[in-house]
Amino acid sequence: MTTVSVVSPSGAKDAKSQDVELPDEIFGAKVNVPLIHQVVVAQEAAARQGTHATKTRGLVRGGGKKPYRQKGTGRARQGSVRAPQYAGGGTVHGPQPRSYVQRTPKKMKAAALRGALSDRASNGRVAVVSGFVSGETPKTSEALDVLRAAIGLLAEKLRFKVLVVTQPDDELAWKSLRNVPGVRLLAVGQLNTYDVLASEHVVFTQAALDELTGGATGRAKATGTAKATGTAKKEDEQ
Repeated sequence: MTTVSVVSPSGAKDAKSQDVELPDEIFGAKVNVPLIHQVVVAQEAAARQGTHATKTRGLVRGGGKKPYRQKGTGRARQGSVRAPQYAGGGTVHGPQPRSYVQRTPKKMKAAALRGALSDRASNGRVAVVSGFVSGETPKTSEALDVLRAAIGLLAEKLRFKVLVVTQPDDELAWKSLRNVPGVRLLAVGQLNTYDVLASEHVVFTQAALDELTGGATGRAKATGTAKATGTAKKEDEQ
């Protein structure tokens, strides 16, 4: 189980306050590159509008009259000046409006996200902060100090993209970081594979991390409790 230090606004420039464990169920999973590729391609395809359209010869305005008689001119017969071989004519087999959505099972999406987070965690690119602002007023400069301390860029500008995962109701974080270039803000419920891979570092608020890992932690505790109970029963029977 990977352990990372939690950076607090008060101790951003000094020492890191406490440690938190990243569960292996999410941050120590196997990285399946083909699966991640498939999920990312499906996600990018779903983002396409699919509103492209071309006009066939029947949709182009005009061309209702035969340009010249059928026989006797020595030229090839033509029925309309809107035929595809004419300039200004229709398009043959051109793109038409359609949906690019690819059906991806939920388990595949979850496995790809676990693989992406595990890749970032294995390279030391997952950080946790208790918060970005110490007061009750949004402040970009203070939030940037905390963010730089979390990813190890003290007193330096952000040179790469950073994904910040927080809760939807954390107005201090949203208002402090939403206009910072290179920072992508996401609610924990919107965390996805593409945004994780598109960012060099992933920074969680402690509340968002607890919400994300709550299910896995709960299952681990329940499994441990069940095993302990089973062991106790066996010992009692013996």
